[in-house]
Amino acid sequence: MALIAAISANAQDIQVHYDFGRHIYPDEEAGRQKITITLEQFKADEWGSWYYFVDVDLNRKFTEGAYTEISREFNLGKQSPFAAHIEYDGGLNRFGSFQQSGLIGAAWNGHSDDFSKTYSVQLMYKQYFKSYNYTRSYASVQLTGVWSTTFANKACTFSGFIDFWRGEQANGHGQLVILSEPQFWYNLNTIKGLEKTHLSIGTEVEFSNNFIYNTYNDKSFFINPTLALKWAF
Repeated sequence: MALIAAISANAQDIQVHYDFGRHIYPDEEAGRQKITITLEQFKADEWGSWYYFVDVDLNRKFTEGAYTEISREFNLGKQSPFAAHIEYDGGLNRFGSFQQSGLIGAAWNGHSDDFSKTYSVQLMYKQYFKSYNYTRSYASVQLTGVWSTTFANKACTFSGFIDFWRGEQANGHGQLVILSEPQFWYNLNTIKGLEKTHLSIGTEVEFSNNFIYNTYNDKSFFINPTLALKWAF
């Protein structure tokens, strides 16, 4: 899952990722998707900003699921780096649905003078809802960091996020869940003759602990890289 620190008032892109996870962990992640298509958009306005992304996970025979996060921020003053943050997370999969949650809290946002570096830190109350059988409503808290930096004369972009939140085990005990998805992109419009293209080639590496549902053994930490293309609108 991805958040963006945008460098313009309106940024939108679509990404296609080939996921190597099922090849690295053929037992624990035998059913992991092969392809993920991500659509994301950031839009700023006079009150703050909107952001959303939709991940569609595909296998050879069917769609595994579609997961979305939609957030709204309200600036707390014209020159203040602080904002109020409201968010919804949820979606559907071929077994039913993802457990839905709502978040509310505060964000601290910043950027360099030329917007080549952006960052955000968010601390939020998180409420999980009973979304299907064998789940229950419970309270949590989430800390999120988001970053983006462009360098090498705008040829390379390094961006991503890291989330920490309180999850819940099947026995009702709490556990720390960690999820991070850094991305590296090479922007082809910096190559002579390709200035008008909007295509980037890169990778995303998902680091997670207590996040992936694994019934094969007790392994909880996974590293899942991808090979990806991105088209910016």
